[in-house]
Amino acid sequence: MADVVVGVQWGDEGKGKLVDRLAPNYDFVVRFQGGHNAGHTIVANEKTYALHLIPSGVLYPQCKNVIGNGVVVALDALIQEMSLFKDLKGRLFISNRAHLILPHHPLLDIRHENNPQMAIGTTKKGIGPAYQDKVARLGLRMGDLLEPKFLKEKIAHYCSLRTRGLSFKTLEDYLNTYAKQVIPYITDTTELLWESVDKGQKILLEGAQGSMLDIDFGTYPFVTSSTTISAGACSGSGLSVKDIDQVIGVAKAYCTRVGHGPFPTEEGAEVGAFLQKNGHEFGTTTQRARRCGYFDAVAVRYACRLNGCTQLALMKLDVLDGLEEILVGVGYEREGKKLEHVPSNLEGLKPIYRVFKGWERTAGIAHFKDLPKEAQEYVLALEGLVGVKIKSLSTSPRREDMVLIP
Repeated sequence: MADVVVGVQWGDEGKGKLVDRLAPNYDFVVRFQGGHNAGHTIVANEKTYALHLIPSGVLYPQCKNVIGNGVVVALDALIQEMSLFKDLKGRLFISNRAHLILPHHPLLDIRHENNPQMAIGTTKKGIGPAYQDKVARLGLRMGDLLEPKFLKEKIAHYCSLRTRGLSFKTLEDYLNTYAKQVIPYITDTTELLWESVDKGQKILLEGAQGSMLDIDFGTYPFVTSSTTISAGACSGSGLSVKDIDQVIGVAKAYCTRVGHGPFPTEEGAEVGAFLQKNGHEFGTTTQRARRCGYFDAVAVRYACRLNGCTQLALMKLDVLDGLEEILVGVGYEREGKKLEHVPSNLEGLKPIYRVFKGWERTAGIAHFKDLPKEAQEYVLALEGLVGVKIKSLSTSPRREDMVLIP
């Protein structure tokens, strides 16, 4: 059976730490969408790992890691990340159906972002243009690298239809530069995962970004180019719906967002600066400062319903330590009308807040009963507001500092 881990906010929720914690219990960890625009940070043995493409199970020798067909792959970024690890043979598998990010894709992304009328705050990594080629049925795939003769034909066809200023030779040289290094890892990962299911092995499907950035259900057009909700775990891996067991949603105890787009509970002044500093809220991929604000229970409840979450992990509770009072968004207001759901357009919404008393310290606490009474009340209140049981809490960046709630 397979379990899915998904973010239920705007990304950067702490999925990497949770997957790292869960990975020893699984035979496979699978990344199913996105590209190297996403970053998962793991702190283990006093060392920080920033992963962008390789699944977070890579730190455990017994765990096999799959880059699924729903991922778009920049070969240079992948090889740079692979160089951080010495023992990937037999532990890393790359789908032959995963699409490639080509050298001109980031340039198209930059041109788009430099146009004030079109900019949405992307990472400029070429993710959107790569997915555009995929949907237009023009993209090149990892499996094409295994067939040099057909690859030449596909490059010629691609260059004749799609690119400006990118020659056949430039693209061929780029692909040949990296092909030998990645070819040993390319395989039919769908068959691999089916065999794993048939053997009764356990699979963990790792989402990137967050549900509020989903191409269909996020804050469109300020979204990413892939399906970030649990439904994408099947289309991005080849597993079927019947293979899925648990869906674990991940949320911060507050909320952050990178880039443009509506963010109803954003706090730009003193509280926002407090959260940004204490939470070290700077992007793993871009190092951009994240926008910070209070927990939005309406958005998280919406995301949990979209994903069919069976449980929730609440991360970075310790970042709230020291605040005298903590607000939680429990509704919205627009032009005098109250809303208790997430509309298709979040622009112009004002949050309706419930106020909670703050606490002094939760950092490093290992048991729920040892948390300050106010922190316990906060966690239980969030559970009630979003309608999903909170089963674990993070109280520091270290992998061992997780509170498990029976």
